[in-house]
Amino acid sequence: MIDWTHLGKACFLGLLEGLTEFLPISSTGHLILVGGWIDFTTHEARVFDVVIQLGAILAVCWLYRARITDLCDGVVRRDPDALRFATAVLVAFLPAAVIGALFIGPIKHHLFDPAVVAAALIAGGLVILWAERRSAVPRIHAIEDFGWKQALGIGFAQCVAMIPGTSRAGATIVGGMLSGVSRQAATEFSFFLAIPTMLGAAGYDAMRHYHLLSMADFWAIAAGFSAAFLCALFVVNALVRLVARHSLRMFAWYRIALGLLIAVVSAAPL
Repeated sequence: MIDWTHLGKACFLGLLEGLTEFLPISSTGHLILVGGWIDFTTHEARVFDVVIQLGAILAVCWLYRARITDLCDGVVRRDPDALRFATAVLVAFLPAAVIGALFIGPIKHHLFDPAVVAAALIAGGLVILWAERRSAVPRIHAIEDFGWKQALGIGFAQCVAMIPGTSRAGATIVGGMLSGVSRQAATEFSFFLAIPTMLGAAGYDAMRHYHLLSMADFWAIAAGFSAAFLCALFVVNALVRLVARHSLRMFAWYRIALGLLIAVVSAAPL
């Protein structure tokens, strides 16, 4: 028998994922916190989080399918710009692939906790404020001009986002800015880098844990995935433009305020 309340919670978390994945406020952190607040549980809740993130990423793949097709065609034709960019994405992806494969189990076991999320939200907010205050003029304004140094810097920044509450989008955008990349180019590169990263993470978790999931878990994952996909279809263009063209300071202050709120609530006696 289908538990409609459980499915409703899964859909709500999917909508939350679609809204937060591309903002530097940590979609994973929000899923952990809100999932706990609404008492949403599956036998493998962390698989649920990764798979619904994949829903948001696939929505972006659909929206930008023409550009992705052009990029793939350029690689086949050995176009220098396409090859350079594809190489940059691969270089940026490798650190997370290696570190994730080695340490994702301990990370999920020890760090998926509201206290860690609160600390990461606050620390990430302070880093964003610092990055925005820097007066360095960007040297790179187009993703086709990325070199291996910029790509590797962003790749290692993405590894930090394995700590829930950090934000993959925030880490890669700020990592790009600190590597001399303009905010708009860093945001665009962050989107492309999310594709192999989330495809790999979702596939890895699914292969490791699918046998532990019940039918109720599969229904919840399907509902959350669909909600994240549909929500991202409607909001991703606006969100990407917002992050690319405006200061990240408002997100930094939101992170700090939310992190402090979580810390206060967690420390309050029951």
